[in-house]
Amino acid sequence: MGPLQVVWFKRDLRPADHLPLLEASRHGALLPLYVVEPEYWQQPDSSARQWLFCRESLLELRAALARLGQPLVVRVGVVEQVLERARRQFGIGGLWSHQETGNGWTYARDLRVAAWARQHAIEWHEIPQFGVSRRLAQRQGWSRRWEERMAEPIALAPQRLEPLAGLDPGAIPSAEELALVPDPCPGRQLGGRPQGLALLESFLDRRSRTYQSGLSSPNTAFASCSRLSPHLSWGTLSLREVVQGNRQRRQGLTAVSWRRALQRFDERLHWHCHFIQKLESQPSLEFQELHPLTAGLRERDGPGSDERLAAWAAGRTGLPFVDACMRALIATGWLNFRMRAMLVSVASYQLWLPWRDSGLHLARLFVDYEPGIHWSQCQMQSGTTGINTIRIYNPIKQGVDHDPDGLFIRRWLPELAAVPAVFLHQPWLMDGATQEQLGWALGADYPQPIVDWASAAAAARERLWALRHQQGFAATAAAIQQRHGSRRSGLRASRRQSVGMSSGGLSSGMEQLGLDLG
Repeated sequence: MGPLQVVWFKRDLRPADHLPLLEASRHGALLPLYVVEPEYWQQPDSSARQWLFCRESLLELRAALARLGQPLVVRVGVVEQVLERARRQFGIGGLWSHQETGNGWTYARDLRVAAWARQHAIEWHEIPQFGVSRRLAQRQGWSRRWEERMAEPIALAPQRLEPLAGLDPGAIPSAEELALVPDPCPGRQLGGRPQGLALLESFLDRRSRTYQSGLSSPNTAFASCSRLSPHLSWGTLSLREVVQGNRQRRQGLTAVSWRRALQRFDERLHWHCHFIQKLESQPSLEFQELHPLTAGLRERDGPGSDERLAAWAAGRTGLPFVDACMRALIATGWLNFRMRAMLVSVASYQLWLPWRDSGLHLARLFVDYEPGIHWSQCQMQSGTTGINTIRIYNPIKQGVDHDPDGLFIRRWLPELAAVPAVFLHQPWLMDGATQEQLGWALGADYPQPIVDWASAAAAARERLWALRHQQGFAATAAAIQQRHGSRRSGLRASRRQSVGMSSGGLSSGMEQLGLDLG
């Protein structure tokens, strides 16, 4: 047996529409490899719920590849060390993978792998997975290239893989074996390609009928949104097959409202890659404010910031709709885009928390965490891009508009079950006599609001606009727009993003403060 072709699976856990796998199979025997990297799973944006989804997807992928002749091989360790052992044992004729726009840790890891491959004269074939372009000089023509890539034929899985005799497939570790922090998430979506295909079918055949009308309210979004975002983030489905499936379904419909709903979904699939492209083109936006004059805007260690962050993260701010959204996210690993944007907005403006602090907490909670979408959206919703209209969500109005009967609040905040509907969105307005009559006390059964949300929002707005009027702000913002803005409709598109172009995804994604693929 000659040198092996190594197919390195990353966030592309599927056998179909996987060009690296198909192309490598045409060169002879191949080693389908996934490396569990303990250091990655200890990063502050990783979590056990994400690993469990990934693990389920790996188990299903291993079975699917086994049916082709060679199961997925899993090793635990540092990627370049695992590859070096394979090189010494078998020889490596080529390394194949999809391109990845991940977090800063995976970016540094890929640089190390590239150096290892050059050292040993091994060609690393990196094939695009999304509509994202490497080494992009400017955005002109980006949408056309995205359309061309999405129109490419769906790559079939190889018909057969030559089995590698005597090679132990390796165990896939548990969350406990990876020493991950316990992360209960009873409503989490399950991983694996069959789960993703079933969701895609149910969405296109039935659930998408109410997509446009149901995506904003958390009462309806869990059913009306596609819920495909974790499958796109972890690659159990390819973006291309979702785009083509959606367009084929839309062509077969006669109902105008249904066709319009699928067209809106199609737009979000495009925006998915638009946001990831920002991180691909400027990896520093995961850590640094896109507009430099917004750096240091919020003090990380300001008075009471730790307490405000802890209350917001636990769903104990005293703002019922905000707390209900956070607790739903904790329990399910998913939330619709508008509510994700509201959580970031409240954290950034009313609570004046740095976007990195709130963003890391949300990243861990999102099963569909997609770094490109997540960090672009965190900055956009917190006002640090310099090119998006400042939008400060009114958490009371959001609750009244999207949960008028309080169904969502009562489901996720059982401590408010006794509160009359008239006070449900603002329980602090309830007088003492009514509280006594109900046997319920604000501050004991449910917290007082940790801030005066209206005055805090006004102060934040004043500080942001004062910053934007500083000399040089507009010129820098124009340069940012030129580099990262959509070319479909210029700055107007950028402003639309600020009002909630809904993983992923924030996160894949994909409703990741991610697009409302979720």
